[in-house]
Amino acid sequence: MKVKQISVFLENKSGRLAEVTRILGSNNINIRALSIADTTDFGILRLIVNNPDTAYTALREAGFMVSVTEVLAVEVPDTPGGLAGVMAVLGSQGINIEYLYAFVTKASADALVIFRVEECDRAIQVLQGNKINVLDEAEVYAL
Repeated sequence: MKVKQISVFLENKSGRLAEVTRILGSNNINIRALSIADTTDFGILRLIVNNPDTAYTALREAGFMVSVTEVLAVEVPDTPGGLAGVMAVLGSQGINIEYLYAFVTKASADALVIFRVEECDRAIQVLQGNKINVLDEAEVYAL
């Protein structure tokens, strides 16, 4: 139920993000979701891609600082308050959320929210126990 997220440390310089996307494209890697957190000097690009192992290798070989992190991909109703319901379930069990980002697809009435939590296995149990769908990596990579 965990999904591999690729994190890339980027200098805040013109063309660095373009280079990452060029490398991914030339290796037939499709980006499913992304988030960028930046400061004046650098940023962290977080990616969900269709083939994280190949993406990791290609970016590493190109000289980028890359890491892999386990995250959860959770279906959340794409309605007002949908995310609040999921957050309440996690919060009621004391599960800390380090960060999250989301995207929607045309094929579903749900949004897909990527959660980085401290206790992945426990979060999966809590979510599934409350009938909240946590997608496995094959489902996410195939989107």
